[in-house]
Parts: sequence; C-alpha cells; structure tokens
Amino acid sequence: MHFPLHPETPAEGMSLEALFAGRGVDLDAMYVRMKGLMDAEGLPYGQRTHTYNSRLAQEVGKWADSQPGGEAVHDAFYRAYFVDALNIGDQDTIVEIASGAGLPADGVRQVLTTRSHRDAVDADWAKSRQYGVTGVPTFVADGYGVVGAQPYEALQQLMDSAGAQQRTAD
Repeated sequence: MHFPLHPETPAEGMSLEALFAGRGVDLDAMYVRMKGLMDAEGLPYGQRTHTYNSRLAQEVGKWADSQPGGEAVHDAFYRAYFVDALNIGDQDTIVEIASGAGLPADGVRQVLTTRSHRDAVDADWAKSRQYGVTGVPTFVADGYGVVGAQPYEALQQLMDSAGAQQRTAD
C-alpha cells in the first residue's frame, strides 16, 4: 500500500532543512539514528540533504506490481532515494531506475504519461488515512501497529501482540 509522505513537495524537491524548519529537528542526529538502525539490519542508507515527491514513483510501483519481476522496482526506488539521494519525482530518473530494475522503459513512460495508476494510488492513500498511517514504514497486524524503522524485536512484539503463532522450519 502506498502512503503520501510529504505530497506537497515540489517536483524539484525540497531541502530537509526547509522541510523540518521550525520543528527543532536535529538532522544529523536523525541521520545517525537511522544509519544505526539500517546498519544493524544490513541495509544500505545514505545521508540525504533533500526530500522528493514520490507520487509518480508510487504510480509506477503500483503498475510494476502487475508486471513479471516488477517487485524489484521497489528496492530500486528505495536505493535511489535513501542511498543515492536521487530525485524520484523526476520522470527521466524514474524511467532510468525502473528500466534498470528490469521493467520496459516504454511501459514506464506510458504509465507516467497516461497516469494510468493514479486512481489506484489515490485509493491506497485513502486507505492509509483510514488506517491512521502517519509515517513509513508502518506495520499493522490485527489492529496493532508500529510506525517507522524499527528493530526486529519491535516487529516481533507486534506479532506477539497480534497473537501470531511462530512458524517452525519444515
């Protein structure tokens, strides 16, 4: 499901300083915390200076879910945004990322031109609001939720609270 994280961000992006202005956010401390969490999970994470509007990338991602091997685009968008600090709101950049993930460039351009998955992403955004999602990632299980990057133990506690039974290896 897609979520509108800072949908007011202009196409050219916005500095994180401007995004968090007046909120007392320590950007360096935020980066160090996130970097530590990502390192602990073996995930790459770079130090961004800007945020970008992800709406069009979400529409391509929604379309990609229906394409063979399309799930790879989600990791590619993650890497582009959170590691390489690329503008995932720029159409040429989106085409490059998605085609690099194995999707046909002409199909990606068609999705961007026709906005064929606009309504599907709108529906996801509406469902996010209905569920009370306030950040990404959000994990929900049986009415319980955890927001933000969390260590494994927090996700395990969520599943325990939801009454999930641990699977055993066969």
